[in-house]
Amino acid sequence: MAGDKTLAELAQRFEVHPNQITEWKRQLSERAADVFGGGAPPAEPPVDLKALHAKIGQLTLENDFLESALTKVGLLSAKR
Repeated sequence: MAGDKTLAELAQRFEVHPNQITEWKRQLSERAADVFGGGAPPAEPPVDLKALHAKIGQLTLENDFLESALTKVGLLSAKR
């Protein structure tokens, strides 16, 4: 956070506006604990396996139906 270079020198070196560096410093000071492991990990949304398995089954049926229909009309080769 505090170094030997001025804000203007850093802005020139990294080709950003000085306000951007000030904003980054503010964000770091507010969330340093989260960034470096001091805070709780973000909660992951629960996964509904039953719904995912149902969707997989539905998509498998649709794919099988479409494959059969396309094969019957000659748009898909029977060899797959």
